[in-house]
Amino acid sequence: MRTYFMFLVLLVTVSCAKKKEIKTFDSVEIETVFSDSLSFRAIEIMGGNSLAFAANKGAYGLVDLKSHQVMVNTQLYDTIAPEFRAVAATSTDFFMLSVSNPALLYKTGDTGIMELVYKEEDEKVFYDAMTFWNDQEGIALGDSMDGCLSIIITRNGGKTWRKLPCSALPASMTDEGAFAASNTNIKTVGDKTWIGTTGGQIYFSENKGKTWSVFETPIASAESTQGIYSLDFYDENLGVAIGGDYTKPAINTANKAITRDGGKTWQLLADGKEPNYKSCVQFVPNAGGNALVAVGFTGVSYSADAGGSWKQLSDDSFYTIRFLNDSIAYAAGKNRIAKLKFK
Repeated sequence: MRTYFMFLVLLVTVSCAKKKEIKTFDSVEIETVFSDSLSFRAIEIMGGNSLAFAANKGAYGLVDLKSHQVMVNTQLYDTIAPEFRAVAATSTDFFMLSVSNPALLYKTGDTGIMELVYKEEDEKVFYDAMTFWNDQEGIALGDSMDGCLSIIITRNGGKTWRKLPCSALPASMTDEGAFAASNTNIKTVGDKTWIGTTGGQIYFSENKGKTWSVFETPIASAESTQGIYSLDFYDENLGVAIGGDYTKPAINTANKAITRDGGKTWQLLADGKEPNYKSCVQFVPNAGGNALVAVGFTGVSYSADAGGSWKQLSDDSFYTIRFLNDSIAYAAGKNRIAKLKFK
């Protein structure tokens, strides 16, 4: 009986050890799958089989992830070719949102033609990012207007969107907004939502945007070109934010931070060390919250210890990245979309 018990203990120990084994990366292989004279800042992997994108010049399209065949279309509004920097998807629809006046939000229609479901006209309007909590409820973020952030929400699958009044939001800092750099200013986990701003603040909602709180981070935000450019959460507690100053990309102090309590408190990571300015950070799937990849026009960086230390894997320039699985991702930037295979 004792021998059998010891065998069970050994079996559980070995199983746990295997579960904790994390694959680390030493290099990345980069293959361009689509090139064009476009600026790609918003991509979304849909169903694991395709990658949707939207860009400037009114361009949007789909990449087949098996064949890498690309379909490209152009969406005009009268004579305007919108600049799309935010995309999102549900299980049935694709959405894309343009940045400035007029802000235009489109969704795929029943006929296959993009339908305009929200328009906002104002000299100050500027939208930055968008995502969905579920197939019915979604959120988009814009720079502050009239003393609060611009936040629009849908509760009916994206058919209609409503802008939250400033009475329902915390007062914003002067000129506070977000960077429309990679469509990663918003992150949702379950009902919870985190927004990173140019003011180095985190706006947090625990109930899908019904009420909001604000938390401070140590990320530098004194200049208009500084602040949080991107954030990601591995679960409802562990999150990372990154940024810097795109006009001074060599600076690597006070530009990355971690939270382990759901965003309430943040501590600087690898301060004064690599990486420098980055526009997008993502947790590597199935790595227990230990592995991170950050990209920017300054290159591709990787951490195997939750951001404690980093190494640059490539000097290739990208604005944004999304993981297909735990070793393959797709990244986009100036003039191209690429497949990244981490090894």
